Amino acid sequence: MSPETPPKRIAVIATIYTYLSHAQHFGDRFLVGYPRQGKWRRPNMKVVSLYVDQKPKGDQSAERAREFGFTVYPTIAEALRCGGEKLAVDAVLIIGEHGDYPRNELGQILYPRYEFFQQCVEVFEKDRRAVPVYNDKHLSYSFAQAKWMVEASRRLGFPMLAGSSLPVTWRLPDLELPLDCEIENALMVGVGGSDASDYHALEAMQCMIERRKGGETGVKVVEMIEGDAVWKAGELGRWSKELLTAALSRSDTPQGLTIQDGRTQDLVGSGELPKLVKEPVAYFIGHRDGLKTTLLMLNGAVQDFTFAAWVRGMPGIPSTQFFLPPNPNVTYSACLVSKIEEMFETGRAPFPVERTLLVSGVLESCLLARATGHWRQTPELDVRYRAPKESQHCRS
Repeated sequence: MSPETPPKRIAVIATIYTYLSHAQHFGDRFLVGYPRQGKWRRPNMKVVSLYVDQKPKGDQSAERAREFGFTVYPTIAEALRCGGEKLAVDAVLIIGEHGDYPRNELGQILYPRYEFFQQCVEVFEKDRRAVPVYNDKHLSYSFAQAKWMVEASRRLGFPMLAGSSLPVTWRLPDLELPLDCEIENALMVGVGGSDASDYHALEAMQCMIERRKGGETGVKVVEMIEGDAVWKAGELGRWSKELLTAALSRSDTPQGLTIQDGRTQDLVGSGELPKLVKEPVAYFIGHRDGLKTTLLMLNGAVQDFTFAAWVRGMPGIPSTQFFLPPNPNVTYSACLVSKIEEMFETGRAPFPVERTLLVSGVLESCLLARATGHWRQTPELDVRYRAPKESQHCRS
């Protein structure tokens, strides 16, 4: 790119802008740059406006605005128009994560991502111009809202990217399932709480299984169980102990005896798993093409995210860890920022937003299934798409 090319003008729309918030991680990388492929990358982009919904103790918005010469506006419309009468930015970052927001009866945090997006769309419609939008993590706690968001981007013709860092972070080992492979079964191990970390785990699994033959065709049924029922389901063969062993073999953080005296452990075969995991959770997902997948949330056993699958024609059990370097730098966020930058620069999303749409719906449906205690039919999750030719994850 020519050094004379004017920088893309970016508006950041955030719930909060504080130390280690997602807005700080992403916004700062467009302000000061980030590491990429062994070099320091400074995007030819400029943050020109910011809207923050809440300003708790430790708010950095005013300080960043003074240091980097942009304005914090009181409304989203003013931020997109930079205080003028027409849309005055080339791209929008919506970071609706963190902050003090209520939960609904399903335990979902009611982050206003849909409301933020809706206000951006109103500006696009009034000003007769639309620009690329990145939406952090899942689109909404509500699949109906998430679907509206994707349909609005199609209707107005602007590129849209969403999701978290896990699909694009490094993998240990560097596993890419062949495009159009035949996946017979898949299992994901995750840690953390709902509805933040289970979203991460579901999306990480989705970025692997979407590469199967025929592409993604949607989800027809889900179930979510907790407690001793999870271990009983394993004894009945509802989830695979072989796949779980393969996934856990990729973990760098086994707990229990490993922490006490350094010994390696077969957490599944030794029977240690139920002793370590006091509140196990299993998410069972039945896809429309017949594939069955499982997410096990195993707080207490490990502290990372791992995956395993049976793939016809591939030797053994392909498995990997989604590598997440530690705070405060969290360099895995740089992997995602590079994809956001790519979309802002080219006007094309490097991977389909339908992945995030489907996972948003799967998570809501699983939580609804837990509330009723039954399998839940999901005809609304008729989300079809094809994976990109390459997986888009970091490799250097």
